[in-house]
Amino acid sequence: MKIKVVKDYDEMSLLAAKQIIEQIKIKNNSVLGLATGSTPIGMYKNLIEYFKRGEVDFSKVITFNLDEYIGLDKGNEQSYIYFMKKNLFSHINIKEENIFIPDGTAKDAEIECKRYNELLEKYGPIDIQILGIGVNGHIGFNEPSKSLTLRTHVTDLTEDTRKANARFFDDISKVPTKAITMGIGDIMKAEKIILLASGKSKAPIIKHMVETGISTFIPASVLKLHKNVEIIADEDAASLIEKDSCIA
Repeated sequence: MKIKVVKDYDEMSLLAAKQIIEQIKIKNNSVLGLATGSTPIGMYKNLIEYFKRGEVDFSKVITFNLDEYIGLDKGNEQSYIYFMKKNLFSHINIKEENIFIPDGTAKDAEIECKRYNELLEKYGPIDIQILGIGVNGHIGFNEPSKSLTLRTHVTDLTEDTRKANARFFDDISKVPTKAITMGIGDIMKAEKIILLASGKSKAPIIKHMVETGISTFIPASVLKLHKNVEIIADEDAASLIEKDSCIA
């Protein structure tokens, strides 16, 4: 695991975008694993700017999103498909048929999970998986637990996660209680994983993840077992890490 500490959110976002651009230039039909939330928005803005300047072609790129809320239709402004279209897909030349996001309105969520797993098997492995990290250490919606699920599954969202996401809703009562998420095994199959962390609120969990052992109660700590993981953290998010930690 490598840790790259950068000055601020903007530098973190640009560095992540550059790595994605480099990947697409090497392999024009790259499979990208994408995340939602406030952390990757800056990265998406940079990708859009690269596209506008004619420096990247997304026409053959395939994307898989980590997760989706259960119960929000595609037109809901808080659904992740809406988020991705607003912040990336509507601004680049990616093909609709190459975009994969779990369907949170599926009549049978378990069947939807199976469908998503089959798609991951068909198009995978993911070349670069982008991750954020929750204040409780979750990645995707793989929440702290006695055990972690390997494949795409339905999960109950913890109170910590719902409180953290309540800022996007009118109030916490509107935050869904369940989601469909790629599993830890799905994430770990990626050729490369980039975890983005920004802000002082993420400093305690980044310190805990980096400096302690592997625990299912800190799902992100499992990433230590992956062959190619890079954490890109701004100075605030990395502020509690000991200087002799594995910082690149």
